Amino acid sequence: MIKKILIIDGGPRKNMNTAAMCKKFAEGAQSASAEVKIIRLYDIDYKGCHSCMACKLKERVHTSCRFPDGLTDVLTDCASADGLVLASPIYFGEVTAQLRAFFERFTFPWLNYAQGTFSAPKKMPVTMIYTMNGMPSDGENMRKNMQTFEWVLSASMGCSVEAIIANNTTQVNNYTPYEFAPNTAEEKKLWRSEHWEQDLQNAYMAGRKMAGQI
Repeated sequence: MIKKILIIDGGPRKNMNTAAMCKKFAEGAQSASAEVKIIRLYDIDYKGCHSCMACKLKERVHTSCRFPDGLTDVLTDCASADGLVLASPIYFGEVTAQLRAFFERFTFPWLNYAQGTFSAPKKMPVTMIYTMNGMPSDGENMRKNMQTFEWVLSASMGCSVEAIIANNTTQVNNYTPYEFAPNTAEEKKLWRSEHWEQDLQNAYMAGRKMAGQI
């Protein structure tokens, strides 16, 4: 049976850090015979939860969001996946608004108010990919901000959520036209030369690992 992994890219740029990490994860999973689909949220027209409560109607409870818009097919794909990756650059200590909105639509139907529990209709491994301008210590603090986000996924899926963090990433390819602190370009270039290939390799190996788990 073909193993299907869905990668949700919550980053705005198609050729920068988050997209590159998603691509490497996909390559790793494909090398272990998994089928991979990458979905870019910035290419989709949708909003977060509308609080319509359709998923909570008595005797018509749904485990997926029923609001029709550009995210409907994506949520359908998620329901049939065997593994899930959520990726985002970090803005102000959290994931992008697009990924947050996706998260609301994806997980709220799993909440059982009567029992106070979350339960996904299908269990699968989940990996988070975070790319950020900050240093490793900033990444540790950011994970604290994401505790609720990751806990909901872990509790719903019945497994621990793995995380890959690419620290001190470059914000632009050419720093010259932009207003940054002195030496930013040189410092970023040095860090990237020492760490970026390992970050990509970590994503690749995580892809192989997930494919082996499902």
